[in-house]
Amino acid sequence: MLLTSIILLLLLLALSIPVAASLFVLAFSLDELFARAPLIAAFGNQLWETSTSFILVAIPLFVLVGEILQRSGIAGKVYDALDAWLSWLPGGLMHANIGTATLFSATSGSSVATAATVGTIALPQAQRFGYDERFFAGSIAAGGTLGILIPPSINLIIYGFLSKTSIPQLFLAGIVPGLGLALIFMVIIVVLCWFRPEWGGTRRAAAGMAERLKKLVHLVPVLILFAFIIGSIYAGWATPTEAAAVGTVAALAMAWAFGGLSWRMLRDALEGTMRTTAMIMLILLAANFLNFILASIGLTNQLLALITDAQLGPMGTLLLLVAFYVVLGFFVETLSLMIITIPLVTPLMMQLGFDMVWFGILLIVLIEMALITPPVGLNLYVVQGVRNRGTLGDVVVGAIPFVVAMALMVVLLILFPQIALFVPQLAG
Repeated sequence: MLLTSIILLLLLLALSIPVAASLFVLAFSLDELFARAPLIAAFGNQLWETSTSFILVAIPLFVLVGEILQRSGIAGKVYDALDAWLSWLPGGLMHANIGTATLFSATSGSSVATAATVGTIALPQAQRFGYDERFFAGSIAAGGTLGILIPPSINLIIYGFLSKTSIPQLFLAGIVPGLGLALIFMVIIVVLCWFRPEWGGTRRAAAGMAERLKKLVHLVPVLILFAFIIGSIYAGWATPTEAAAVGTVAALAMAWAFGGLSWRMLRDALEGTMRTTAMIMLILLAANFLNFILASIGLTNQLLALITDAQLGPMGTLLLLVAFYVVLGFFVETLSLMIITIPLVTPLMMQLGFDMVWFGILLIVLIEMALITPPVGLNLYVVQGVRNRGTLGDVVVGAIPFVVAMALMVVLLILFPQIALFVPQLAG
C-alpha cells in the first residue's frame, strides 16, 4: 500500500501533472484500490470543512500585503536604504539582497513573493557593478526562503493548522532562527568574497553618515507594519487572521502615504494575490482530502508502525526524518511536501516526546533547503525567470553555499533546541 502510493505520486509528478490534480488523482485511486467503502462520498464535506477554516483567511491577506509593498515601490526604497548601509562590506549589494529579503519576509509571509520582489529590484545591478551573477542570483534565491521562516509565515500557519500547534508560538519561535540564518548567509558572503574578491563586484566607498541617516526613513514603513501585525497578536488584540487584515489596511495606508497607491497598483496586487492564493488553496484542499483517504485506509498507521518497528530511538528517528525531507525536497514541491507529510510525521514526533513548536521550525528550515535545490526548487525558477538570461544551472551553482548554511542551521537546531524555544518560553 505504502509503496503503491509513493510510486503513483512520483509518476504523476513526473508527468508534469499539476500538483493539486496529482493529489486528487492519488486520493481517488487509493480509494478505489484499498478502501472497504466508497470514501469519495465524503469528498464534498472534507473540502467544505477545510475551505471554511477561519485561520486560512490569513493566507490571501498576507500575500496581499507583500503584493502591495512590492507594487507600490516601498520594497525598492527599502533596498536602496540597505544598500547605503551594507554595500561597503565584502560582497556589497548581496548583503542588501539578504537584508531586504529579511525585512520583506517580516511582512509578506511568502518565499516566492520575497524572491520575486528582491530579484526584480536587485538583478539589474549585478551586471552594472560586475558581480559574479551566479553567486548574486543564489543570494537572492536563498534570501527569499526567509519568507517562510520569519513571521508572519504562510507556511507556519499551514503547519500550525495541520498539526494543531499554536500559531502565535510558532511565529515567536521563527524569529531567532530566521535572523540567525540571515546572519549566517551574510557571513558566508563575506568569507567567500574575501577569498574571491571578483565575486563581490566593484568595491564602493561607504555612503556618508548623513546619506545613511536620511535613507533610514525608508525602513520605517516595514518596521511599523511588522509591529502592527506581530504586536496585535501578542498584545491579545487580534488572532493571526485578524492581524493579517490589520496588516493589509496598514500596507494600503503606507502605499497612499508614499504616493504608490493607484487603481492600477490595486488591480495588479489583487490579481497577483488571487493567482497565488488559488494555487495554495487548491493544493491544500487536495492534500487534506488525500490525508483523509490515507488515514481511512490505514496507511498512516502503517507508516508509523514501520518507523516505530525500526527501533531507532528518538534521535535516530529524527535523523531518519531529516534525511527523508532532504531527499523528498529534491522531487516534491515544498508546499505539497509539507501538506502531505505533516499529518503523518507529527503524531510520531509527539509520541517520541519532541516539542511540536521546535519541530515546526526545524521542518521549515528543511523546507527552505528544498526551495533552492533542483530539480523542483521553486525559488531557483523564480529568480531565473526574473533574471531572464543565462541558464538555471547558474542559479543552482550560486545557491550551493546557502544550502550548506541551512544544513548548518539544521544541526544547530538539533543540538540547541533553545534557539527556537527561547523566545516562546520567554513570552510565556
